[in-house]
Amino acid sequence: MCSRVTVCLMLVMVCGQTACADELIFTNGDSLQGKIQQLVEGKVIFESEVAGIITVDFSKIATFKTDEAVEVHLTDGTIFEQVILESGSGLFAVKGDEVLKRQEFGLDKIMSINPPPKPKPKWTGDISAGLTSSHGNTVTDTRNISANLTKRTEKDRTLLSGYYIKGEQKSPDTGEKTTTEDEWWLRSKYDYFLTKKFYVYGEGRYERDAIAELDRRVILGGGGGYQWIESDELNFSTEAGLASLYEKFDNQTESNSEVSAQLGYHFDKKLHEKIKFINDLAYYPSLEKVSDYFLTTTAEIRASVTEQVFTNFRVIFDYDTTPAQGKGSTDVKYIFGAGVSF
Repeated sequence: MCSRVTVCLMLVMVCGQTACADELIFTNGDSLQGKIQQLVEGKVIFESEVAGIITVDFSKIATFKTDEAVEVHLTDGTIFEQVILESGSGLFAVKGDEVLKRQEFGLDKIMSINPPPKPKPKWTGDISAGLTSSHGNTVTDTRNISANLTKRTEKDRTLLSGYYIKGEQKSPDTGEKTTTEDEWWLRSKYDYFLTKKFYVYGEGRYERDAIAELDRRVILGGGGGYQWIESDELNFSTEAGLASLYEKFDNQTESNSEVSAQLGYHFDKKLHEKIKFINDLAYYPSLEKVSDYFLTTTAEIRASVTEQVFTNFRVIFDYDTTPAQGKGSTDVKYIFGAGVSF
């Protein structure tokens, strides 16, 4: 009598577990019972009653069902938490409520199920510095430092950057020091994504250059941009908008203020596991006279020494068609340095 009771209890337990199990129905007609843990990037992590935790290619599943509500993310951005009902091949269904009846969806509309929580957005960036010192017929010292900070969320992106360079040359005869480089700039930019690719932006830049007699250059602009590619391996975006450009030179009493177009791009690509190429360009042609423009571009090769430490070689090219009196339009800097990323 005791043995019969035990057997009955075991059967009830097995049947109960089977009835409450999630089920995958494959395109070849087979089925598998257990528990859906999550679906991410086309792979289902499934805890089978027989085989334990396994990974299944979602493309091989005809339909499926769950005994409890799961969090489903669709490709159009819709998110709901429902019990999933078995349906026809290539479909799944949800029970609905008194207002909405049973609804069916295509499996191709599912982006993820019970996805892991997204990491909290945080600031990332890098700081690099360089020092060049020569002693002999001439004694020169040049030092520079730059920093970049970025914070990316699902809807926006904030960028902060700064740069400073100072160079001096000492006369071997008189011992007098002459400044050969003395420039710094700060830049801030905010992008708000209206879609996954298209965004609107606003930015500001403040710059001073003692050697170029530039007391200050202030640029305030905004417009629209398109993020063509965004990944760990390659990033490429283009932008177009309008900007207010103000320049004041030390050797001129009058300042220059104008409204210009603003065109530019950002490109970075991993050329190798430890080598990265970075290129930015911004072009500001005057709306009154296209031949009057300011252009600035930076190209950088960065080589990783460790996961966080890197060395870099950077070229900064600026061209101003209306420089200070007695100064050239072209300004090129070649900078070696080392830094850390975080």
